[in-house]
Amino acid sequence: MEDIAKKFTHLYNIISSPNFLNKESLGGEIPFFITAYDPTREYEVTDSIKFLKNKLETSGVTVLELNLYDIVCDILGSKGGVERMIEIEKVKKKDKFLNALQSTLNIHQVFIPKIKNILDDNPSNVYFLTGIGLVFPYIRSHTVLNNLQNIAKDSPTVIFFPGDYNGTTLNLFGTMKDDNYYRAFNIDLISTKL
Repeated sequence: MEDIAKKFTHLYNIISSPNFLNKESLGGEIPFFITAYDPTREYEVTDSIKFLKNKLETSGVTVLELNLYDIVCDILGSKGGVERMIEIEKVKKKDKFLNALQSTLNIHQVFIPKIKNILDDNPSNVYFLTGIGLVFPYIRSHTVLNNLQNIAKDSPTVIFFPGDYNGTTLNLFGTMKDDNYYRAFNIDLISTKL
């Protein structure tokens, strides 16, 4: 079983380093970093993310957390509320409901522009992307990452992924191949001797 405390100590050491914050040693790649974790430890990881954010902020590193679930709820709230979606779910078949939800959250016209507005309003040293498992299957992680790379270039982005990432393949919850994603570094494998 993975030692979560050790993992987050490593993350703090990497993220707080000037090399990381200045986006050095990337070889021209976008500053995306994935840390995968066992999804059965979601609550422990969520608490550890809060602690990591506080520790970084205390060290002078500003962190903006982009929780996909919170962003979805905010969008749905502005479009009639979650209650409206619950009512739609009651009368539609699963595939029709999924289509209605995805249409409301349109990745290109609604979701990514919402994230861009959040980024523009909250300049930070580092971005945390969380809530990936909570928005599956109506928002797919590789779709967010492929679109986010165009707007989140100013600061490093750390993606907290519930599952496995081997440097090319995202396996959500460790069981479902989401898609190939080659543009991110596995932050768990980066040496703290930057």
